[in-house]
Amino acid sequence: MVQFIKGAWPLLLGMLLLMVGNGMHGTLLGIRGEGAGFSTFEMSMVMSAYFVGFLGGSRVTPEMIRRVGHVRVFAALASMISAVLILFPTLEHPIAWILGRALMGFCFSGVYVTAESWLNNAASNETRGKALSLYMIVQMIGIVSAQGMMTVPDATGFLLFVIPSVLVSISFAPILLSISPTPAFDTTKPMSLKELFNNSPLGVVGMFLLGGVFSAQFGMSAVFATRAGLNLSELSLFIATFYIGATIFQYPLGWLSDRMDRRVLIMIVAAIGTAGGTLGFFAGDNYPMLLIAALFIGGFSNPLYSMLIAHANDFLDYEDMAAASGGLVFVNGVGAIAGPMITGWAMDVMGPSGFFTYLIFLLAATGIYAGYRTTRRPAAPVEETGSYTAVMPTASVVAVEVAQEVAIETAMELEEEQEAAAG
Repeated sequence: MVQFIKGAWPLLLGMLLLMVGNGMHGTLLGIRGEGAGFSTFEMSMVMSAYFVGFLGGSRVTPEMIRRVGHVRVFAALASMISAVLILFPTLEHPIAWILGRALMGFCFSGVYVTAESWLNNAASNETRGKALSLYMIVQMIGIVSAQGMMTVPDATGFLLFVIPSVLVSISFAPILLSISPTPAFDTTKPMSLKELFNNSPLGVVGMFLLGGVFSAQFGMSAVFATRAGLNLSELSLFIATFYIGATIFQYPLGWLSDRMDRRVLIMIVAAIGTAGGTLGFFAGDNYPMLLIAALFIGGFSNPLYSMLIAHANDFLDYEDMAAASGGLVFVNGVGAIAGPMITGWAMDVMGPSGFFTYLIFLLAATGIYAGYRTTRRPAAPVEETGSYTAVMPTASVVAVEVAQEVAIETAMELEEEQEAAAG
């Protein structure tokens, strides 16, 4: 693992800076949209556009890499991100921001695909699981750090856009100068959605609903906080708390996931997330209650992503897991596109509390459907299930495939140990 870190630290540092830039720009647009007089509906369209671009990038980038290589794709997309960040404050119009956000989503998706394939190539079979966990932690640190940087004074109105632009520009310098060789690139042909649903209905439905939950957190939490009257430092801490919660609860829930019926745990986790949303709904202007709500929503919704992937794997053959990853990521992306638009509509109708109403509905629906699925077929024996591997909802299909490879390797090692003990 030490050898891996020595070789991959430029990539991890670059991804840290990229995540700071991504986290800053999403929050910043939510704040600036209010000052520019954008309606809640217009802001919801701006935020949804990111996920449209992200989904498109995940489909197009693999072919781009195969045609011109990792280095050119990474440099081109990161340069585009840096340029678009500077354009946002100069073109304060909903259409311009929608197009800019869609382009940002496309470029970040491509950057993730490229970086994650590099990461996979840098890790050995023995270190791949730890490498993926380290990568996820770096992403979380980047997003949380971004919220802290939102409190930097911005007298000119441009500084907070310049900072993420500079960070993104710096991020790809150590990567492009240090990482060699670039890996061969290939992705598995996705499994059809019908086949995926037949194998794991909860995996498909849960990933769709969770896409809406995550996109509301990532895209509309700043819009909610602005409409609720939070000041800049309160807003930054509120958004950061979602991701702090995800970091705190990710591994304890993963440990439980490997030791009980995952459907029951998904039901319980979704119920706790629903309770967090209910607390936020009734919090009003009680700021400590809003922070507690964010902690529980983020802490219990983000791990559901990895949990649903692991649950889907429990009902798939090893050779089908990689193919299933593309379908799961696609379904999650479709749900993510709708999330900000529905949240914006709910906030127009109900006021700021519409943000929590939407989260409550999706998390409750996830828990109810998980409970229903427990009645439809027996649970997979715990000793025969795959391993839980933590993955961020921002991950591309490459990271999800890596997570499934780690789950396969862990399960096979466990089987070998059990056979050796029995023999």
